[in-house]
Amino acid sequence: MRHLVCHLMVVIAALTGLPKPTHASIPQFERIYVFGDSLSDTGNVFKATAGVIPPSPPYRQGRFSNGPVWVEYLASQLGSNPQTINFAFGGATTGVAKTSNLEGTLQIPGLLSQVRDFTAAHPNVDPSALYIVWAGANDYLGDTTSPAVPLDNLSKAVRTLAAAGAHNILVVNLPDLGQLPATRNRSSASTLTRLTQAHNSGLFKILDRLSQSLTPEVNLTLLDVNALFNQAIAEPGRLGFTNATAPCLDSSIVCGTPDKFLFWDSLHPTTAAHRALGTLALGALTPASIAEPLVEGSVLTFGTGVALFQSTRSSLKCKRSRQQQLVNRDRSL
Repeated sequence: MRHLVCHLMVVIAALTGLPKPTHASIPQFERIYVFGDSLSDTGNVFKATAGVIPPSPPYRQGRFSNGPVWVEYLASQLGSNPQTINFAFGGATTGVAKTSNLEGTLQIPGLLSQVRDFTAAHPNVDPSALYIVWAGANDYLGDTTSPAVPLDNLSKAVRTLAAAGAHNILVVNLPDLGQLPATRNRSSASTLTRLTQAHNSGLFKILDRLSQSLTPEVNLTLLDVNALFNQAIAEPGRLGFTNATAPCLDSSIVCGTPDKFLFWDSLHPTTAAHRALGTLALGALTPASIAEPLVEGSVLTFGTGVALFQSTRSSLKCKRSRQQQLVNRDRSL
């Protein structure tokens, strides 16, 4: 019986000064395919709006941040210099295309559209590549009040990639949407937090079921960014941040120390936060032969110098480590 490869990690150390991993511990991919929204978009909206959105500067080279986003940091840390093919589109939901009033009428391809368009053009995809799937925030920040449809869309996206021949699929959960600078002081904050929790719980169950039903060659990895952001908000100093609640960019004014802020604007992380997320993803992709000995309480270090605690794997489910339980206890509900 196969099981979901689930790495529930908590970043607990400063972002500099720790040694790099050995070359043997770093996974090798020649290509990375990215599907998602503004958290992974490396310039698709920027190109579609002829360089208008996001305005650069103060945004950096079409990213919805002040520098590279996490998939770029991940690619740079993999060591194999993979080619990254990015279909992520700022504003995307988990579904199909929607119309935005940004710059007139702009068709924003949802995650499911991105995946279906890609597999329609490539019915037999590269089995050795890495496929990244991350979306959902725009569903709940819009008018979605139940995780049923977003989770079904994510399930369809993963199954579509697997049916086309993808063997390595990294799926990312959601940070607490009720704790963003744009939402934390609104009356909807507690509702968004509950939706986030329901989404993440449902996502794990779906991926666990898929891991049993898909062909043995398919490796599903769940990346727990929720833990990273909860840790950063609860103890920002331990991650090198001094501000984990306010945006660095406020009313077109940029703060003096953006790398000390968790959030770049009211919705998106700074490139410093993306760097930590890229390292988290690298840890989640560590081969089983390397990761299995890492039981609760052991430390794994990677290139940007983040120490990660990794829980042991269960035969039926992934058990959250004691560190993760403590972080969840501190969540604002």
